[in-house]
Amino acid sequence: MPFRLSLSFRALGVALTVGLASANALAQQGRLELSAPDAVRPVLSRYLSVLTQDPPPDLGDDVERVAVTRRARREVADLLATEGYFSPSVRLEEADVGFRLVVEPGRRAEISSVGIEFSGAIADGAAASEKRMERVRRRWKLKEGEPFTQSAWDESKQNVVDQLSRRDFAAARISASRAEVDPLAAKVRLAVTADSGPRFTLGALQINGLRDYSPDLVARYDPPKPGDAYDEDRLLAFQARLQNTPYFSSVIVDVQRDETDGQQVPVRVQVAEAKPRRLTFGAGYSSNTGYRAEMGYRDANLFGRAWNLVSGVRLEQKQSLLFADVFLPPEKGGYQYSFGGLSERSDLEGLRLSREAVGITRGHLRGKIETSVALKFQRERTHPDGAEESRQDALTLDWGWTMRDVNNVFNPRRGFVLATRIGGAGKSVLSDQNFVRAYLRYQHYFPMPGRDVLSLRGEWGTTFAESSKGIPQDFLFRAGGSQSVRGYAFQSLGVKDGAATVGGRYLATLSAEYTHWLDEQWGVAAFFDAGNAADERPNFRLLPGYGAGARWKSPAGPLALDLAYGQAERKFRLHFSIAIAF
Repeated sequence: MPFRLSLSFRALGVALTVGLASANALAQQGRLELSAPDAVRPVLSRYLSVLTQDPPPDLGDDVERVAVTRRARREVADLLATEGYFSPSVRLEEADVGFRLVVEPGRRAEISSVGIEFSGAIADGAAASEKRMERVRRRWKLKEGEPFTQSAWDESKQNVVDQLSRRDFAAARISASRAEVDPLAAKVRLAVTADSGPRFTLGALQINGLRDYSPDLVARYDPPKPGDAYDEDRLLAFQARLQNTPYFSSVIVDVQRDETDGQQVPVRVQVAEAKPRRLTFGAGYSSNTGYRAEMGYRDANLFGRAWNLVSGVRLEQKQSLLFADVFLPPEKGGYQYSFGGLSERSDLEGLRLSREAVGITRGHLRGKIETSVALKFQRERTHPDGAEESRQDALTLDWGWTMRDVNNVFNPRRGFVLATRIGGAGKSVLSDQNFVRAYLRYQHYFPMPGRDVLSLRGEWGTTFAESSKGIPQDFLFRAGGSQSVRGYAFQSLGVKDGAATVGGRYLATLSAEYTHWLDEQWGVAAFFDAGNAADERPNFRLLPGYGAGARWKSPAGPLALDLAYGQAERKFRLHFSIAIAF
């Protein structure tokens, strides 16, 4: 009996071994691999169902193999047609292990001709319309001789619609399109008819979503006027102006595009109001003024009049600031008035300073140019180490002009920023000294090979006065620190008064920086700065500083950490800043 049991277990083991081997063989027979050129392999591997279905088909069965081959031929034909292959061949053949699906795509079809016709109001025979239609034809993306792909065909048609609907023709559409394929010749003839629809003119504003604010507030942000030709760029600019206010969390500006005649179409403005009051807290560090803690409070609907109160307190190691400004809604011409006051204390390079100021400003922003005119009264007390304390009163009138023409304010690579200010005061009007201050700053960004950027910057300033006595410090000049002359402490370059450094009447700085971006986030930079501030021209001389640093692209702009050597002081300094287009 024991012998028989032992024999039975051996027989069972042999049977299991044979069964597993047979199952493994069937599984190997059912394996399916793809053989196709690299140009089409990715799309077939991703979308061909016979390759991606789970569980895989049983290719050991003759009927299943025939069904798989038929399905593969249909799918391959559909998939490769989108890539311009209209005569592929597909066969299923045995491989060393399992089966192989062999796909030969054939010749890729090329565009043999393109015909673009127009209908609608644009086809009125006017010379301007003819030029515009010809411009659309020249900008057609899928050119003769290029390979046909479905994505390029769709993109080209959408580009025609976008060009027409961007201005005048809000309801433009493709009314007919045809791609005639000659599989034997591997050629495709394209024909498109674009219907511009009617010419649109804009009507009155239709505003929805207002609860706390009046429609007049929206109308103050330079909307298009009734009767203006439809212009998508202008509507988007109007939308951006509204979105950038503190009053709205979201804004959508559009028109109804299915109007029959397109005349005086209402401009629909859909807004969602933002919460008017906001309390914020923050902390940070600057190599110029040390560690910082701050608190801010904003009320965008002060007294229920859409006045925007912006206030806060900032405490730093070397200075402190308390301020409050009220910005009124802009006038319909785009001018915006604001008024406010501040109290400031600082202790920088041996100069202890306290200042109180109140003022009113009229600002204007249009396109790339920002201007401002400010009338301000300030009282300043200065106490330089080792020198006498003094007080300066001044009622100043100050004009500023800035032009920003860069590809990205927070990450500039191309373009320039030019800023100038002219201001002054007179003894006859609440001031201790007659003076006029002129200031100019220019920075240019040059794109270099790869992602690299070369930045050149220059600063010049002069205060015209008999002497610097009686002139507030912010109408004089000091230099040094990040964004000025690196390698020297913040505002350490200027005029010596006792043991302190105070402002002078003359300023000049120069800077050159080359940034090499290692990838999308990190970069390294090398720079050379030179500059100084002085009270007398014969005493002025440029002091150089140079070094290298690291860059990291943050949401607020590239963060810069620089190690600089101040040649005049023979000392290394570490500088930390945000490098944005000023």
